Amino acid sequence: MENGDGSVAGAGAVGSAGSLGLRVGQAVFSSASLLFMSVGVEFFSYTAFCFLITIMGLVIPWSCTLAMIDVYSVFVGCPLRVPGVMVIVVVGDWVLSILSFAAACSSAAVIDLLLQFHGSQCSPRFCGRYQLSAMMAFLSWFLTAASAIFNFWFVASL
Repeated sequence: MENGDGSVAGAGAVGSAGSLGLRVGQAVFSSASLLFMSVGVEFFSYTAFCFLITIMGLVIPWSCTLAMIDVYSVFVGCPLRVPGVMVIVVVGDWVLSILSFAAACSSAAVIDLLLQFHGSQCSPRFCGRYQLSAMMAFLSWFLTAASAIFNFWFVASL
């Protein structure tokens, strides 16, 4: 997407190949986080883990929906430049970014607390899965935050 002065604006904004990569990464890492957390049947005992599952469950359809928009925009060659829609995307990205960061941090804190009890509260098999889930949630948050920043930058340049 080129500005009138020839510079590229919104390299990661909705409707670009960069945005498609970010959205696919978000969906993959969120799905992995959800999978690793759900494999253990004891996750429901901790509110932070339930919060993580809820937020990752929201990030997945959000990312997949916007990835479909990106695929359409990239293949048709018509980037999304509707300011009202872009504002909704920016707000959605920021909200999900903040919530996924909070969920990843709270899950990591609970895992750390469980491990400080020398594994008496958490079997090594489950704690390892919980750690992988939190790590995937942090990676998903990083991509969601990057997408929010790129889209905010793009909306500011409209």
